[in-house]
Amino acid sequence: MTFQNKIALRPRFKLSSNKTKAEFLTEFLQTDYQKTGVYSSVIDAHIFLKITTKYRNFWSPQLHLEVFEIESGCRIHGVFGPNPRLWTFFMFLHFLVAGVFIGSGIWSYVNWALDKSISIPVFLIFAMIILWIILYFAGSLGKDKGKEQMTLLYDFTISRI
Repeated sequence: MTFQNKIALRPRFKLSSNKTKAEFLTEFLQTDYQKTGVYSSVIDAHIFLKITTKYRNFWSPQLHLEVFEIESGCRIHGVFGPNPRLWTFFMFLHFLVAGVFIGSGIWSYVNWALDKSISIPVFLIFAMIILWIILYFAGSLGKDKGKEQMTLLYDFTISRI
């Protein structure tokens, strides 16, 4: 599987299997994470695959699989994503940057309307734009660092089909 889409933050895929939904879920319940390096947890028809702590790094991805029963077996929808804590942290930073950006815009408009200096709020506006660009490239760097482990999780899934 190639991950060439530079825009997709959370790459997705769909697979089909001749196994029933129960057989497919059982495959992941019986996984020995010490041998494979992949930890799996199954909740209802959802499978969460993570890299074990021994091999995990800051940018390690996780794979969420949702299994659907179909006539000829099962259909699997997969979504790659970052560690939920990392995702929450990045979203917090993005909202903080957006809040400061909007607040600085309001501050600069009020100062402009009152004929006061707008240098500080305009500086903050440009600083938030630069910070947002830095966050974007940091996220892209993290996605690039996680590609090898994304391939490992994908291959692990394919081997169970």
